[in-house]
Amino acid sequence: MSTVAYITTRGLFGRRRALLLLPLPLLLIGLALICRAYDVNPADWGTPVLVGLGLAVVLPVIALIVGTGVLGSEVDDGTIVHILTKPLPRRDIILAKLGIAITVTAVTSAVPLFIAGWLADSPRLGLALAVGAVVGACAYSAFFLLLSLLTRRPVLVGLVYILVWEGLLARFVSGTRVLSIEQYVITVADRIAPTDLLAAQVSLPVAVIMSVILTVGCTVAAVDRLRSFSMAGETS
Repeated sequence: MSTVAYITTRGLFGRRRALLLLPLPLLLIGLALICRAYDVNPADWGTPVLVGLGLAVVLPVIALIVGTGVLGSEVDDGTIVHILTKPLPRRDIILAKLGIAITVTAVTSAVPLFIAGWLADSPRLGLALAVGAVVGACAYSAFFLLLSLLTRRPVLVGLVYILVWEGLLARFVSGTRVLSIEQYVITVADRIAPTDLLAAQVSLPVAVIMSVILTVGCTVAAVDRLRSFSMAGETS
């Protein structure tokens, strides 16, 4: 597993897509610093920046870039064959790649969210957002990793989920919120540091249980999907 993790990390940060991980976190921190520097009331900018940008854009987009990149590029260019020829259980391959995806996503999104939350309210809110980001990193990464094995357009499908399902349906159709990772993250953060800047739409038990189910379910499905790949890198 360590070898797969090393190769995955080297491949991820050796590609140009790694540069896409920087602008959004820097933008989030920059906006928070500007608002704080000009003494703008946090009630006016906290929700749009923390939720509208941080939780609705920065976290899922970074997870999409990383989650589809740890394996999707190898499927596209056929180099997955070299991994499949190794005497490694498919489970270990998926777990190694998922571990890298979760770690990179969590660090890249939790740090700027912590800083922005601290600037908007308090270190406690920053910590709450960071914890929520870790929860979201697990669920998003597992979901997007699975997408990279199910479709040749995982980024497009992932964007549809982020923009249409979470961006529109989950905000205006209450029944869809139970399947929104963004809502799980907001709920976890809001329970750790209750604030008017966050508005939880699902209960904490639902958020925790659904996060676990989604993470584990997508991971199991990804392992099963990888087993179906032939040596040519195509599905049977």
